[in-house]
Amino acid sequence: MTEAITRTDFVFPKQKNVYHGKVRDVYNINDQYLVMVASDRISAFDVVLPRGIPYKGQVLNQIASKFLDATADIVPNWKLATPDPMVTIGHYCKPFPVEMIIRGFLTGSSWRTYKGGAREICGVPVPEGLKEHQRFPEPIVTPTTKADEGHDEDISKEEIIKQGLVSAEDYAKLEDYTRKLFQRGNEIAAEHGLILVDTKYEFGKVGDQIYLIDEIHTPDSSRYFYADQYEELFAKGLPQKQLSKEFVREWLMENGFQGQEGQQIPEMTDEFVESVSERYIELYEQVTGDKFERARPENIHERIENNINDYLKKNL
Repeated sequence: MTEAITRTDFVFPKQKNVYHGKVRDVYNINDQYLVMVASDRISAFDVVLPRGIPYKGQVLNQIASKFLDATADIVPNWKLATPDPMVTIGHYCKPFPVEMIIRGFLTGSSWRTYKGGAREICGVPVPEGLKEHQRFPEPIVTPTTKADEGHDEDISKEEIIKQGLVSAEDYAKLEDYTRKLFQRGNEIAAEHGLILVDTKYEFGKVGDQIYLIDEIHTPDSSRYFYADQYEELFAKGLPQKQLSKEFVREWLMENGFQGQEGQQIPEMTDEFVESVSERYIELYEQVTGDKFERARPENIHERIENNINDYLKKNL
């Protein structure tokens, strides 16, 4: 099986620190650039699973890169270059401590919350009588706090502003950008026979300028349905075929794991890992309309390090 990259520990010129997130390793170069390596780690229920997924990092990085370019007219973004299939280098930004989640449908965690009796999600009222996978009349924005470790927490717009996490003026801009990005994402998805169901965006600032940061419209941050099957499956009350990480969450739940204390992560067999890898590649091709070109599987760490160093030598 192809090697999966689950951790990097590079040292680059003028590197100030490195942050190992759930999926990405982010290197701060002199408070000037961020070097983001999309690893093959996979997380679900805010837990990093014990095995990496070959080519997952490449899939995420290349989808995000393509859609950052496709939305740069809506909001400036942090990307400067993608010197390696698993790497994006961009502006060093100060991130807002919230994630902007937008939902077009009652599905996933919002459905689980609704089924449990809640009729308000992150301060947004949700009407009675809705079914799983039902389209909202208008997309709803349901932000969360951004946790370095553990679980992100749902939070309302009012609470964000009250706590001083984001100013009222900036929050209005973030919500406006979120809705416009989601609309563009759905327009692109429709060209490939998909519906962008829900997604999350992260933003940061350089001076007074807001930038879109991190990833956009990837299977880790988004959920897609197949457009030609949606209405029929919804009418019959059947599960939607999804292009997202939800199938991994469902596999974990079927095997008794939801990230709660005392629960054991089920064994990830070679066969399961390979099937997840193939699903990610399928999603890449479906979402972008491009054929996925697997990067060479040998000496991956060395390749990544060399490509980053080549970029930094020319630009530092």
